[in-house]
Amino acid sequence: MKRFYLGGDVSKGYADWTILSENKKPILDNFQLDDTYDGHCRLYAILKSYFDRYPDLEMYAAVESTGGYENNWVNSLKGYQKMFNIKVARLNPLGVNFNQKASMGRNVTDATSAHSIAEYIINFPDNVQYDQDEKWKTLKRHWNFVEMQKKQRTQAINQLETLLYSANPTLMRFKDDKFPSWLLELIILCPTAKKFSKAKPERLAKIPYLTLGKAKALVEEAKQSIASATDENTEMLVKQVALQIKSCTMNIKSQMALIEKEFRCPEIDILTSFSGIGTTSAIGLLLEIGTIERFPNVKSICCFFGLHPKFKQSGDKVIGVRMSKQGSKNMRKILFNITKTAIVHNPLIKELYEKKVAEGMTKMAAIGVCMHKILRIVYGMLKHNKPFNPDTDKQNRERSVQKLQEDKLQHFAWIEKSRKYQKFDSKAPISKRQSKKRKEHVLSQCEVTHSAGSTHSFHCPS
Repeated sequence: MKRFYLGGDVSKGYADWTILSENKKPILDNFQLDDTYDGHCRLYAILKSYFDRYPDLEMYAAVESTGGYENNWVNSLKGYQKMFNIKVARLNPLGVNFNQKASMGRNVTDATSAHSIAEYIINFPDNVQYDQDEKWKTLKRHWNFVEMQKKQRTQAINQLETLLYSANPTLMRFKDDKFPSWLLELIILCPTAKKFSKAKPERLAKIPYLTLGKAKALVEEAKQSIASATDENTEMLVKQVALQIKSCTMNIKSQMALIEKEFRCPEIDILTSFSGIGTTSAIGLLLEIGTIERFPNVKSICCFFGLHPKFKQSGDKVIGVRMSKQGSKNMRKILFNITKTAIVHNPLIKELYEKKVAEGMTKMAAIGVCMHKILRIVYGMLKHNKPFNPDTDKQNRERSVQKLQEDKLQHFAWIEKSRKYQKFDSKAPISKRQSKKRKEHVLSQCEVTHSAGSTHSFHCPS
């Protein structure tokens, strides 16, 4: 069976393509097509000519994820699967970028990028997942729209706080992280202290949660305000920003209600069985994860969302151990909010958090450990399609302890193997850190006993 590899570098409105053979030789060198009906028809005609010439041809096609510009091309290529033996994949640009750097090319163009994409799927077939439909693609766009609205609301809140400090400082003490709805209504009616001082308390008392007595007291305070900005321009600006916050808040609530109504699947009930994960958080997790099948193991999902520890080891030093924070920021934001709730309401996470803090870890670092733990639990629930069970988690932890012991024994065996030509020499001019490691290794060997059924044995030096 003959195999060809189609790589596409997608830009806004067009794409560059290259077709390579299995030995990375160009079958059809770089050609550029516009993202139009004629361009897609031309791509179909090119592919058809090769499938007509080679009846047993199998083609692998891939494009990078470019924020949506690749969707039309992917959709067309998947449509061609009805006629041709072609497999289609989206690639993480990071992997292609590192592969391109490894080739030591000096220049980067659209043509060379298309060639690199085709080379990548030849070099790393195990890293490429073909013909995976994006689950809940439309809902994810809807979710991203809501996230954008939240960012706009945060920006407006920050702006209103700055304006209110000069225009109506009396009301600043009622502000929390977000302006309460009654306070927004009050600001819309009385944007500046000057206008507030002339307001009728009876009218203000019609605002929900604002009593007549409180309204009278606020009006009296406004008459003695030290506000420095009371002009009409400031009044208009404060009112418009407050209206924007109100509009964003209402829009977010209505859009989230629509998402929750449309998003119906058994996975939500599974995730919400874990104390700390609500319906909204469960939806966010599922939209970020997509299909759990794209992650072969729990380590891969932790690495994909940047929760794995990142460090550099050189000689006997380990430098910069911290969370990598690569991948989706939205996922880490969702997990952070879940963790804050779980630390209070979930005994398992609360115990883990308090244990890490007691060991001397900073609170933020301990939260990071809890985030990692929760993601592992989420992976297990979705992988086995079962709700959270504390007994299962206990068994997994016991297995983990056993696995750590096995890894320790394997590490000892690896050291013994690496030192087969020479045992540790006490005269070696090594660093204090390396000397400490060697002593720990010797002591650990002395502590290892022959357990029943164990396949590991070590000679304890005298």
